[in-house]
Amino acid sequence: MIVEVADFKVSAGNRAAFSAAITRAADTVLAKAGGYRRHQILACRESAERFILIVEWDSLEAHTLGFRQSPAFAEWRALIAPFFLQPPHVEHFDLLAPA
Repeated sequence: MIVEVADFKVSAGNRAAFSAAITRAADTVLAKAGGYRRHQILACRESAERFILIVEWDSLEAHTLGFRQSPAFAEWRALIAPFFLQPPHVEHFDLLAPA
């Protein structure tokens, strides 16, 4: 398993709209991707424009090849990218100990 962590910064005044868009996109597009396990979306209390998306994938390739190179990724980005202040910062992590 691999954990993707994406850090989003959205333009001012778009917190509610982005929250709705990323929730809908995660439930309708991301959750249907091959190798997808589950996700969490976090909205920062201190910085209203910041969100974190945590996604568990079967493998790194499930995300980087399977999802990111699929037509679903274009659909995903079309739903959330209009709100970006800058491109998201995305990194992948190995789980060292289960919760």
